[in-house]
Amino acid sequence: MSHPDLIHALKVAFTYLPQAMDVNEYDFPGRVEQTLADINCVREALLEQGIDPDEVAGEFELGAPDSSI
Repeated sequence: MSHPDLIHALKVAFTYLPQAMDVNEYDFPGRVEQTLADINCVREALLEQGIDPDEVAGEFELGAPDSSI
């Protein structure tokens, strides 16, 4: 896998991860600390590549596919 492909994979992963403020014991029972660590790991990897994680979500169209076709 090429470096651009790895960066794309990190961006996709970060986009689908929950926001840290949404991680709670109700939704992630027994996994709060690990989930937050995973989010931080991907966030730090993006930052090390000079990518602002807060800008990543805007690169992807998330949600239901266009049904007007």
